[in-house]
Amino acid sequence: MQTKWTAERIKGLKGTGKITCLTAYDYTTAKLIDAAGIHLALVGDSLANTMLGHPTTLAVTMEQMLHHTAAVSRGITNALVVADMPFMSYQVSTEKALENAGRFLKEAGAGAVKIEGGAFRAQTVAALVANGIPVLGHIGLTPQSIRQTGYKVRGRKTCEAESLVLDAKALEAAGVFGIVIECVPAALSKDITKAVRIPTIGIGAGPDCDGQILVTHDLLGLSGHATPKFVKRYAELGDLMVQAFKEYKAEVESGSFPSGEYGY
Repeated sequence: MQTKWTAERIKGLKGTGKITCLTAYDYTTAKLIDAAGIHLALVGDSLANTMLGHPTTLAVTMEQMLHHTAAVSRGITNALVVADMPFMSYQVSTEKALENAGRFLKEAGAGAVKIEGGAFRAQTVAALVANGIPVLGHIGLTPQSIRQTGYKVRGRKTCEAESLVLDAKALEAAGVFGIVIECVPAALSKDITKAVRIPTIGIGAGPDCDGQILVTHDLLGLSGHATPKFVKRYAELGDLMVQAFKEYKAEVESGSFPSGEYGY
């Protein structure tokens, strides 16, 4: 029985069942995500925020993304590992996009890459796919464009909604195996999902996408900031960790740790 999730298997889930996706940036988290049976582990450029402390995703580099993707790949047995291509790693030219995307597969063990943008990215997507590199698309709110567009819901205006539908169709035609839809009204995401024959994966895009993705740090209460409206916090691990650290500190300062049972 096949257990390893590939881009083609994920694509085949369209209309058959919901796809579960989470971000991962390190070996330990990757192992836990895989143990839970999550289909797709995204090494998101959001590691710039969650792991490196940057205010946006723009600062993360290719070398940093390769480093973290390799760590995640070592922790994954079954899930599909998708590497987010960082800002300016694919925008300069198709040739540069091919070179960098190939590094994620060859050096870091990823099974696919993700790039942001709609119809205007179709040529780049087609070149990657033609060279054996599976691509996950990303439309709606695209964090690498926030200097131009800011953080806001996309597709509320009719013209923008129509453009997003066309973007999805263009990416499908170019060969993506799925599309992330971020911060788009639920009704529009439903229309996009019906308009394409490949899976859509929503984040802040309502319940009718073929799958859902969240930033793991947000889901676990580890982000250290107010979570977006679309995030459900399934645990408050940040609070638990602070409490554990405080108890450790108190016991060390009082001399009660380490006691004899923790010595040799």
